[in-house]
Amino acid sequence: MIKRLLLLGCWLYGTPVMSQTIYHVSNKPLPNVNSFTSLNKAIASALEQSNKRVTIEVHGGTYFLDEEIIIRANQVKCQSLEISASANEKPVISAGKPLTLKWKPFKNGIYVADVAAEQFERLYVNNVPQILARYPNYDSTQTVLNGTAADALQRAAKWTDANNGYLHALHLHRWGGNSYRITKSANGKVQLTGGWQTNRPDGMNEQLMYVENNLEELDAPGEWFLDFVAGKLYYFPTKNVNLSTAKFVASNLKQTIVLKGDTEHPVRNITFKGLRFAHNERTFMETSEPLLRSDWTIYRGAALMLDGTQDCKVSNCEFEGIGGNAIMLSNYSKNDTISGCYIHHIGGNAVCLIGDPAVVRSPRDKYDAQLSYEAMDKYPGPKGNNYPQYCVVTDNLIHNIGQFEKQVAGVEVAISSNITISHNSIYDVPRAGINIGDGCFGGHIIEYNDVFNTVLETSDHGAFNSWGRDRYWSSDRAYMDSITMAHPEIILLDVQQPVTIRNNRFRCDHGWDIDLDDGSTNYRIYNNVCLNGGIKLREGFLRVVENNIMINNTFHPHVWFKNSQDIFKHNIVTRAYRPVEIFVWGKQVDYNFFPDSDALKTAQLVGTDANGKAGNPLFSAPNKGDYTLKVNSPAFEIGFKNIPMNEFGVKNPILRKITKQPAFPKLVETSYDGNEYLLKK
Repeated sequence: MIKRLLLLGCWLYGTPVMSQTIYHVSNKPLPNVNSFTSLNKAIASALEQSNKRVTIEVHGGTYFLDEEIIIRANQVKCQSLEISASANEKPVISAGKPLTLKWKPFKNGIYVADVAAEQFERLYVNNVPQILARYPNYDSTQTVLNGTAADALQRAAKWTDANNGYLHALHLHRWGGNSYRITKSANGKVQLTGGWQTNRPDGMNEQLMYVENNLEELDAPGEWFLDFVAGKLYYFPTKNVNLSTAKFVASNLKQTIVLKGDTEHPVRNITFKGLRFAHNERTFMETSEPLLRSDWTIYRGAALMLDGTQDCKVSNCEFEGIGGNAIMLSNYSKNDTISGCYIHHIGGNAVCLIGDPAVVRSPRDKYDAQLSYEAMDKYPGPKGNNYPQYCVVTDNLIHNIGQFEKQVAGVEVAISSNITISHNSIYDVPRAGINIGDGCFGGHIIEYNDVFNTVLETSDHGAFNSWGRDRYWSSDRAYMDSITMAHPEIILLDVQQPVTIRNNRFRCDHGWDIDLDDGSTNYRIYNNVCLNGGIKLREGFLRVVENNIMINNTFHPHVWFKNSQDIFKHNIVTRAYRPVEIFVWGKQVDYNFFPDSDALKTAQLVGTDANGKAGNPLFSAPNKGDYTLKVNSPAFEIGFKNIPMNEFGVKNPILRKITKQPAFPKLVETSYDGNEYLLKK
């Protein structure tokens, strides 16, 4: 009987139970057998535990790393490894270096201290990041770059020593941000090196810029400057900083922990739980790798870097004061999960999923790079599997990202497939909350997210944004029209599975709530509440948009293909349509609900919405964000179905308590907003 029970147990669980080992990490030695004061040494020992499940409990305190921790696939002998905060404790994994300083008065409220001859670009005082000396001075009330000046470059030209300064500006068309290192030639002329932080090299906006990192600009409380050649640190303390007791930390490492595997030998079953990551160095001058033909370049690195991984998890961690990206899943990443994390006040992106461009067939990395039909690789799909797939980004709170880089997102997806992005709250961002950079390779699900206060510093974008400049796409519109008409089979060579956007709440006050830009193809968009910017579909194919609500806005079809096969039905719009150069209205635009008869008649004049209706949709409580239709709403006549209004954003009760809510706009009663536009037949 006992033997039968043992056999039954093996059958039920499939594999024998692995033994478990628990390590403890503390800044002070603990009486436990497996106790370490070094996280690096604890991890090294844990990896050697063959076929064991190992947990490393990290106790409260700050752990400064001398070098980034790299876990390579060939080092991992344990069955699984969890690195987690000890119960009710909050450990900080620091990429910084503590400074012991003896301050002396310098002048005008500024103090100076000797430091080792090393470079760093972030200074934290009592864990609060300080302002690198800049012109114009940092102004928290100014949304764009926290203050700009058109004469910033002329100002830098007057510096006694301009070398090692930086100029930061918006892109010429505000499609992101550009950063440059400043140097001075022998004849005293200022020279700029950089500007590669976007993949559209059109230069910078010369009105929206600032310069930083020069002693001559140190003139405001909270500012600092490091003369690394002389080994002098200058600081203008704020009133609440006591120099004799304050704790100073300098940024040191760009990456904190790196998991490194590949498609054949991925790093498996590593979990990070309850840890706080902080003090990473800025990386904006390394943001230069083009992501195919999207508008993006990327620094392929992050505070927590998962490169070649499978079944790994990042859970309930906090990322604050990171100089660049917080989390990146790079190259092969399968079944990885990012959940319950709080990511805020960082320099770059919150979560990136970035595949290997080498798996893309006929790849190009410039907007206007041309490829003839004859030269095109016409085999569908990728060449390999070195890209993120079946990963989940869920239940995360993300805000105040992109402090140094402006072409960023709360979640960025490029060269990936079957990524689920759900129940995230994302707000206060300079560009998109969620961005999909290309059609390689589709299958994504974006659902139950709450994304607002977006595109705050840039323009021509959306709370959700995508591009689809895939194999079929060309910047030569006439050529693209001809090859997609003659060879429609090339349209889905890259985006093989539909991308689904459903049950989200979006708000963008400086663009569109949902922006499907150049070439975005094979999308299913339904059950979304769009609070301000409406839905834009630029040229692309096979988009189905239904059962969405657009508050104080409408549908924006732009420059569609004749054979787009797009469908727009069963939606509630509260403005007349806003088409741009539309000659053929897709496969079906009908059964939509308009705010008044004029808006409906205008649509019917161009052959759409023969079965459309108009009137008051009778939302239940729009001032409170409840756009549920009342039972007697005439919008039910066009086939609209109510959307659940209480499932947007984070579910984690701790995060939900500190999460902001979007502003719910007052409904405007007219469909005319004062802008003239032309409906084309």
